[in-house]
Order: sequence, then structure tokens, then C-alpha cells
Amino acid sequence: MSAVPLHLAVALDGAGWHPAAWRDPAASPKALFTAAYWAALVAEAEHGLLDFVTIEDSLALQTTLLDGHDGRTDQVRGRLDAVLVASRIAPLTGRIGLVPTATTTHTEPFHVASSIATLDYVSSGRAGWRAQISGRHTEAAHFGRREVPELRPEDLGDIDRSPLVRELFGDAADAVEAVRRLWDSWEDDAVIRDVATGRFVDRDKLHYVDFEGERFTVKGPSIVPRPPQGQPLVTALAHARLPYEFAARGADVVYVTPHDTERARAVVAEVREIEREVRAPDAGELKIFADLVVFLGEDGDEARERRARLDELDGAAYTSDAAIFTGTPGELADLLLEWRAAGLEGFRLRPAVLPADLNAITRGLVPELQARDAFRRAYEADTLRGHLRLPRPASRYAGSRR
Repeated sequence: MSAVPLHLAVALDGAGWHPAAWRDPAASPKALFTAAYWAALVAEAEHGLLDFVTIEDSLALQTTLLDGHDGRTDQVRGRLDAVLVASRIAPLTGRIGLVPTATTTHTEPFHVASSIATLDYVSSGRAGWRAQISGRHTEAAHFGRREVPELRPEDLGDIDRSPLVRELFGDAADAVEAVRRLWDSWEDDAVIRDVATGRFVDRDKLHYVDFEGERFTVKGPSIVPRPPQGQPLVTALAHARLPYEFAARGADVVYVTPHDTERARAVVAEVREIEREVRAPDAGELKIFADLVVFLGEDGDEARERRARLDELDGAAYTSDAAIFTGTPGELADLLLEWRAAGLEGFRLRPAVLPADLNAITRGLVPELQARDAFRRAYEADTLRGHLRLPRPASRYAGSRR
């Protein structure tokens, strides 16, 4: 195998990333809200030896508007809770990582820490978390605890200067730090189960985290013992300097969205520079993955015709924050290897239609990369951190008094 094998993940969202995906003949719209649907998708991803799947989530219904409901009934609306889906799937899989999305804005860090730690136990060390801010008024309205103005296009013109976005990312950074402290709040050997003395835990090895942020404080310790991985994987999507800084401070993996090779090289350079400025020395190197939406076919014409048909059904040409690839698995392999040379370590692919484009990834792209000695032929680790060659960190509180 190549000295630097690629990492591959897929981002699962409803019927696929194209808004008309549910109307594709290969889709299964009646099954979208069933456990069997999600289990089959993740089983296919595991069959392809992928590092992990992410599961999209949000605190508001899907919409074509920046903020608010659009009233459309011709696109998928509604979703299942990502963390609960991952927990349901975990016992049905054995190696692939499971990375649900959970918001940092309206979800208590204590709840996130508990649910992801539980997922790590249920999956025997394959859990991760995609940390995501919630900046929409419609999301805040579900909770009534925080005033968030309606998001406008001008707010996204330069997000690095937006007071609201800076505040949300500041809160997100605090949330990630609090969650990480809670995962460390039990030392690895805190549970002793000593029947003879009647001691189930060593109380001296449970620790208060005493986190104080601008908007919340967390006392700790967690109610869940330290996860099997010590620290489950933390990931984040980033498009600009402010979210790059957020990822560099607290994440293990960042998903970036370049649209060509030169931009990929520039983004990697920018992220590495920010990483040197803000990342703790003992945090290890941040993994940089690129996101791509993929429409795949046995030949390029087939893929382009399918995309055009979906656009016609939706009434608009599909656009995305990420690059959109339309072509064959072999052509996609060419692109991924070209972008790898720009410094990327992996890719998170967004299948346009599920399960069709996922199958094309696992049964078309993966063999192409294997033939080029650029992807594994078998899983080499049992945990998600192991897939990414990340060490299991020690608890920051090990050896200290509570």
C-alpha cells in the first residue's frame, strides 16, 4: 500500500444530497424514517471499508431559504435524530466509525458528552461527533432561551466579521472543551467492581471539571465512565478562517470545501498556519478532509444525464458549498489522488442519491483506489481513532485529586 493511504468517509443525509434524490428510481423514500434504511446504508459503507459515516442533523426542518420555512412539499422534510440513529446502528456493525451531528448552540454539553460517550460504548470504540453551530432564528425559536435574529444573506458575506457568528463559534469552542473535559472526568481505572470490599468505583478517580464559559458552567463529573476511545473523534465542517480556528482548537478532523486543486492547496496551507497558531502542542495534528458531492455512473454521460434529470425534477440546477463531481469512479479516483498531492489526507463524499451513489463509491471507487495502492484492503484497527492512526489520549485528570 502507498505510504500515505487515503481516508474515506461518506456523509449520509436523507435520500441523498440532491433535493430531488427521493424521486430517483433507485431511491427508497418510503423507508427514509426506518432503522432498516439507515442500517443498510451503513452496512454498505462498512462493506467498502470506509473509515466512518457522518449523519446529518439540524434543529429545524430542511429549507431552501437561509432562515425560515419555505413551504415546499416537493423535497424531503423531516429527519431522525442522528445520535439515536447511530446508537441503533452500532450493534449491527463491527468496524466502521459512526459520527452523528449534534449542535453546540442549543444542546447542553453535558448531554452531548453523555450521548457520544454512550455511543462509544455501544459501538465498542467507534464513536465520533460532528460539532455544528445553529445560527438560525427558526432553530432558536424551538427553545425560547436565546434571542437569535433572523439570518440574512449579508450575515454570510464575511462570517469572520459577523458578531453573531463569532459568538456562536465562541460558544461552540467552549462546548467542545467542556465535552472533552467530561470525557476525561473518569480515569480509565475508576470502575473497580470490587465485590469483596463493596466498592464499585474509586471515587478519587472521578473528577470535577469545573468548566466556566461565557454562557454556561459545567461542574462534572460525567455520569458515563470514560469512553473506550478515551476521547471520541471530534469533527467539524469549515469554510473560512473563523471555523478553521474553531476546528484547529478543538477538533480531530476538519472538513473543508475547495473547488479545485489550487484552492485545495491554499486551504491546506491556511489551516496548517492557523493550527500552528492556536492548537495546543499535545493535541496532535489536525486531519484535513475535503468534502465533495458525487454523481457517479458507469460512464460520464450516464452520470451527467442523471444529474440533469434530477435538476429538472427540482426545477433548478443543483449547487453546493462543496465541489460537485459528476463522472465515473475512475475519474473520481484521479481527482482524489490529485487533491491528495495538495496536502489533503482524506475525503468526505456526499452521495447525491442514496443508495445508488453510495454503492458506486463502495463498489466502484474503492476498488479503483485499491488497484492504485491508495486504499486499504481490510480494516487494520477496531476503533475509529485507530482507523485514522490517532493515539488514545490519557485523561488530563489522571493522578490528580478530585
